[in-house]
Formats: sequence, structure tokens, C-alpha cells
Amino acid sequence: MTFEAFLAAPTLVDRIDAFAELVSVSRRERSKQETGSSLALLLDTVETTPEMREPFAAAWGQLLGDTWATGLFGDSGIPSERGFLAELGDRLSERLVPTPRDDRDLSHLMKRLFKEESHVRWLKDLGPSDVDRLVRFTVAACPPAALKSLDQSFADGFRLLLARIQAQGLSRKLRPRSTSGLVSESPFFKIARSGGAFLEACQTRQGLAAAYQAFRQDSADCRKELRVIARHLEDAGVSVDIVFGLEVIERCLTRTALMAEFLANPDPAERSRALHRLLVKLAESAHRDRSIRHLVGWNLQLLDRKIVDRSGQTGEHYVAASRKEYRHIWLAAAGGGAVTVFTAAGKVKVHEWHLAAFPESFLYGLNYAISFLLLQAFGLILATKQPAMTGATLATIVRDTQGDDREERIAAFFTRLTSSQFAAAVANVLSVGIGSSLFVLLFSALLGRPYVDEKIARETFETLSPVNSGTVFFAALTGVLLWLGSLAGGWFENWATYHRLPEGLAQHPIGRRIGRERMERFAAAFSRNASGWATNIALGFLLGFAPAVGRFFGIPFDVRHVTLSTGMLALAAASLGENWFSGGSFLLGLSGIAVMFVLNLSVAFSLALLNAAHAYDMTGPELRGVLKEVLVRVLKRPRELFGPPPNGGASSGTARQAEH
Repeated sequence: MTFEAFLAAPTLVDRIDAFAELVSVSRRERSKQETGSSLALLLDTVETTPEMREPFAAAWGQLLGDTWATGLFGDSGIPSERGFLAELGDRLSERLVPTPRDDRDLSHLMKRLFKEESHVRWLKDLGPSDVDRLVRFTVAACPPAALKSLDQSFADGFRLLLARIQAQGLSRKLRPRSTSGLVSESPFFKIARSGGAFLEACQTRQGLAAAYQAFRQDSADCRKELRVIARHLEDAGVSVDIVFGLEVIERCLTRTALMAEFLANPDPAERSRALHRLLVKLAESAHRDRSIRHLVGWNLQLLDRKIVDRSGQTGEHYVAASRKEYRHIWLAAAGGGAVTVFTAAGKVKVHEWHLAAFPESFLYGLNYAISFLLLQAFGLILATKQPAMTGATLATIVRDTQGDDREERIAAFFTRLTSSQFAAAVANVLSVGIGSSLFVLLFSALLGRPYVDEKIARETFETLSPVNSGTVFFAALTGVLLWLGSLAGGWFENWATYHRLPEGLAQHPIGRRIGRERMERFAAAFSRNASGWATNIALGFLLGFAPAVGRFFGIPFDVRHVTLSTGMLALAAASLGENWFSGGSFLLGLSGIAVMFVLNLSVAFSLALLNAAHAYDMTGPELRGVLKEVLVRVLKRPRELFGPPPNGGASSGTARQAEH
């Protein structure tokens, strides 16, 4: 019935629907056949049955004659010239909003035929001989006017691609990052002329070989310029708009190369193979043209990699390679715990004021941010900020380590990483616990009353309990916020580098008043600390506003930060005096601290590791193999996870810049 419906279709809409169904049925029937492609079987049926050949040829020729292919060759699968956000909006609206049919545009038919990856594989599995038979059948079936229109559409699509290459390559966002020189010397400018000359040679069949060679040379030079721009991005910051433009040029270059190969090759068999490769590329583009995940993936991966690289470099300072560095981590983390005493005390005081949601959240966030910035300024360590950095560092080590003992060296690094993390966390908790108790004793001695009243102290025990509250869930979500804070820092550093913000600060006119040297010193300090400042401020306000945002959406959400919660638990217990044990509630709160210890660190580390693995294109088996070796080493030598590294280890740069 499908075949007969295609032959008898009275309108283009009916013919398109019947053809799409015919292709779908052919693909399903092919899966039942042991040999031969579905296209070959269809052509065999048509060519060996005289009463079917002429009607099918007429219907096929009518379909091609009533449609145009310029969009198929020149636009399909090539992202919008308006940029990443516009393209993302278009794809979202295509998913959510009904779109009208445009059956005269063959690119819409291509999207309809290749919705799934299996459909593209079906086309890949066709042999060049099948494509050659289809071409010969089309030439015989189509009227001359339809063939001429198809040829013109092919040439116009080629011209559109050349125009996109020139427009993107000479745009303001790419030109300053290309090889310096005149516009007329840019390969992005030259390729439009050589491509046009090649099309003319194809029509006249004169000087075709030379024109084809000139076009290929300009195309190769364009690819060299793309590599120059990509290296510039690695050094000077990544922009999503620039990555988007590079991808547009890359796709246009690939398609024009395939189209030129088809036009220039005199051998029919080679032309069929070139056409097959072009059709497969068009089908892949049509399939990906619908994918939001693919669009976001290839646009954000380079930015993600840049952020991960920055996190990995920072994470190296958190891993002790010697006993001296290990002692430094203990001292810096103890100092971090001492500062957190005042952070916890500030949070308790803000809570007692019972403010509205926004001012309360703002003061919480400001309290956290100031505390984190002080830690950075004095080179102190907060253990929960380490995993998001060290996860990226481990992924970097996995990516860069080679050799037969690769897994062993990675496992050795992991044990050093874990022991450093454990030391920082224990020092934080002990310092903030002891410091909070001393703070309450001093406060009581001076003012004659406990710092935390009894009601709030008992509420604190209950909220920290892993049994009577959502502490387990909240501690895991806090690990997510810790990871997001590190991403914010990496993104801001990349943004500042891309926009050359340190140079702008150094050259700001205010320098004429306060001194140019002072502005240059500030710019240098900003360049060194931009990532740390951004991470600390972003993390502070993420932690501060998270509960209010949860309440706004009706979602139970709160922050359970191990060091901060330890300080609050100690403040509450010390304020209760002789009743500090409170019928065992203190032990429940203490067990909640243990839960936070595990979840804050493990969730943040796991997210950072997975994110880095994705950014570096690490395969699942590769990552699982490394983690398996790590597990084996941990089971064999568990003490290495909690003790200092052996003497004689290579220095990792100490933790003196840990909060940078």
C-alpha cells in the first residue's frame, strides 16, 4: 500500500508523506533481509517490473521537480549566523512549539527521514553501487528542467557555504585572533573567490584541475587559521560565541570539500562514492540539527576544559608531596577552622534576628563570602573547598600520565590526595570545635550569659541530626554547591582573561589620580586572585541564598557544611553548660557532622572528577580502570589514606596558595 500511495499521491504533501513512509518501511524490511540493501531491493523491484518503472520514475521526478535543494546543501545542519543563544532558542522552540511544514524545502524532508542515529547508520551502510544506481535512475526519471534546478540548487548551496565561511572568518570576533595581515590576504577572503572560480570551471569544464587545486589550498589555509584561533583561545580565554563561529566554519569547510570532490571527479564510481559521503554528512547534520544536547556539548566543551584546567592547577596546591607540605596543610587548615568560629558565630546571630528571607539570606551569604575571602588572603584552608579542585587535578593526572606503571602512579597520587584532604578536614573540625567552645567561655565570662540561648541550642542539635532532619540530603546538595562555586571561579577567570580585564584595570584613567604603579599592582593582584575571589564570593552567596530559594519554590533545602556546622554544634553545646549532652541529642548532632564530612567531600569530588573526565574526552572504561587500580591500592595499603606521605617525595608546590 505504501508503494501504491507514493505512485498515486495527488499533491506534493501526500507525495512527501508517502515517500517518508516508503523509506521507513524499506528500512524495516531491510532488517529482515540477509543480503542486499533496502535501496537495492527497491531499485531491483522497480527496474525489473516494466509496469512499475514508469509510474515510479514519474512520481520520483515530480517530487524532485516540485522541491528545491538549496537549503539542503547550503543551510541544513549549519548553525544560525545569529549565534549560540539564538540557535539554542530555535531548537528549544522547535521542540516545544508546533512548526509549519515546508514541503518544498528538501532540508525538511532530510530532517524527517533521519530523526534517529539508526537512520543515519542505515544510509552509511549503503554501498557506492547503490548510490550510483540511484543517481542513474534519477537522471533518467527527472525531466530536464528538474535536473537543471537540482544542479543550480547544488551550486547555490555551495555559494551559501562560501559566504558563511567568509562572513564568520572575517567577523570582528575572529579577525583579531587570526594571523595578522590585510583582509585581502586572509584565506577566509580568498576562499570565496577560488570557490566561485571553481564553480565556473565546473560549468565550462575548462581549467577544472587548476581551479580545484586552488580551492583545496585555500580550504587548507582556512583550517590552519582555525587552529591559530583555537590556540589563541587556549592562551587568552574562551568565548562561546567564538567557539560557535569556529564550528560553523569547520562544518562549512567539510561540506564544501565533499561537494567539490563530487563536482571535480570525472570517474563515475568515484563521484558516486563522493556523493555517498556527502549524503551521509547531510544526514548526520540533519540529525544533529535537532539535538540540544549536541549543540550545548560542542559549544561548551572548550570552555569547560578551560575551567577544569584552571581548577586542576589550583588543586595541585592542595596535595602534599612531602611531610613538610603535610604539616603546612595541618596548620593552614587549623587556621581555617579558627576563622570559621567567627563565621558560625555570625550565622547564629543573624538567625536570632528573625529577618525576612532576602535580608537574612544576604547577610548569611555576606558572612560566608567575607570569611572565605579572609581565608584566601591569609593562605588558610577550608577542607570542603578542596575536592572540587583536586577532582580536576586527578583527571589531569589521568589524562597526562603514560607508561606501563600508569595506574600505579595514579593510585599513588590518589592516596596522597586523600591523606591531604583527610588532614585538612580533621584539622578544620578540631580547630573550629575547640575554638567555638573557647569563644563561648570567653563570651560568658565577659557578658555573664551564654552566646546561644537554650531554645536555639536545642534546635541546632535537632537540625544537625541525620535522623530527625534532612541532613543527609542537605549535605549532598551542599557538595553540589561547593562544586558549582569552583565552576563560577573558573568561568570568571576565563571571562576576565578573555576581556583582558587586568590590562584594562592597569590602564584605567583613575591611575592618573592614585598613581599608575598602584593601579598596575592592583591589576597584577587581580590577575592572580580573580578565580579565588570569584569562587569565594559565588560560594558564599550560593550557601547563603540556597535555603531561601528552596522555600520560594516549595522545596525543602538547607545548607549542611561540615566545618560551619561543627562550629555551630560546638557553640550550642558550650552555651548549654552542664546540659551540653542534652539527653543524647549532642551525639546525634555529632553523627550528622560525620555524615556531612563524607557527603560534602565525596559529592564535590565526584562531580569535579566526572566533569573533568567529560571535558577531557576520557572514556568510561579508561576512568573505571583507573578507579579499579585505586581501589586495589587502597585495600592493600589503607594506612596511606590517613598518614603523611613518605619523605623524599617531589614537591607539589606546597599549599601556601591553597585558597588562590
